[in-house]
Amino acid sequence: MNLAIRDVRHNLGRFALTAVGLGLLLMIVMGMGGIYKGIEEDAVLLIDELDSDLWIVQSQTRGPFAELSRLPSSVEDRALTVPGVSSARRFITHTVQREHRGYAIRISIVGLSWPADHGQWLPLIAGRALSQGHFEMVADQTLGLAVGEEVELGKDAYRVVGVTQNMISSGGDGLAFLTVSDALAVQFDSAGEATRLERAARRGRAEVTDLAQSQPGMLDRVDLPARMIPALGSPTVSAILVNLKPGVDAHRVRSVIAGWADVTVYSADQQRQLLLQGPVDRARRQIGLFRVLLVAISAIIMSLILYTMTLDKIHDIALLKLMGAKDRVVIGLVLQEAFLLGAIAYVIAYLIGERLFPYFPRRVIVTPDMLVWLAFAVAVICIVGSALGIRKAMGVSPNEVLS
Repeated sequence: MNLAIRDVRHNLGRFALTAVGLGLLLMIVMGMGGIYKGIEEDAVLLIDELDSDLWIVQSQTRGPFAELSRLPSSVEDRALTVPGVSSARRFITHTVQREHRGYAIRISIVGLSWPADHGQWLPLIAGRALSQGHFEMVADQTLGLAVGEEVELGKDAYRVVGVTQNMISSGGDGLAFLTVSDALAVQFDSAGEATRLERAARRGRAEVTDLAQSQPGMLDRVDLPARMIPALGSPTVSAILVNLKPGVDAHRVRSVIAGWADVTVYSADQQRQLLLQGPVDRARRQIGLFRVLLVAISAIIMSLILYTMTLDKIHDIALLKLMGAKDRVVIGLVLQEAFLLGAIAYVIAYLIGERLFPYFPRRVIVTPDMLVWLAFAVAVICIVGSALGIRKAMGVSPNEVLS
């Protein structure tokens, strides 16, 4: 009979508890890697799905996903005049938190450039894309909204017409897709009293000007909505998405747009890298540090367990040496127990994680290369963890069998 198996059977309870504890630690190591992968995927998801060649954003900013970006809507028309541009779309995104059915939900709103973009590219699992310019929305399933349900945003109610899957913002909030005009209405919504005070302030400023005194009719216009006053600019958008004609030199088109002093232009790859190197990078480093610490803790725990198990069989090891067993037999005994413990813990980590990870609030994406990396880490832990036990076993004298 294999000596390692015999020893495990003799200490089955302690060995099983150790394997479960180590398995839970490895599951957390696996989960942290999966959480980072999920954050990374969520961060670049919308950039990939929108499939835009160029991103035009506010000058000296890094785009709407990294920081605040504000552009006049007229940039869309300017972009269409550039040779080689096939289409240009307005894009807006912002986050709101509202009370719905008695609890708070955070919604990351994305404005689609209606009527050019109905949201047909969205990964729908229920319902349909947008079919009218106002008061419809497509929501991700993480928001808990069903098709046909209405949500109060600002002064209007928006009906959910479609449900998507895995459409999450970089902050972990579910995405909701409205038309650009509706998204702007939600973003710039203000209370009635605030609107009244603003109009009163406009009138006060106008009354002290010579132009208003010579043309009293102008005072009547200050009470109009802001969008109807020519002197006030139209609401701004977060970015303009540009798609190029087939075969067009993207560098040349980008050079033309980059010459505009009020904007900055990025390729889709640059926008993706800016996002990953900014908000996501800090999370990556923090999660990586915790993974390293947990691997070290796992190695320490395994070392202590194997050392304790070695102490329990000092008499058996001394007897083996007295019978003429070579050192490699004793070393193999300790290493076999270590690898058996590591293998069982690895399987436990995978099986428990596979069932628990879907219930995590953030997506946990475990890829095959992560499983290979974890298997390699477990092998290293087994070797390092058994070193203390092997050292103790090598120091056992055959004479100790008589004690």
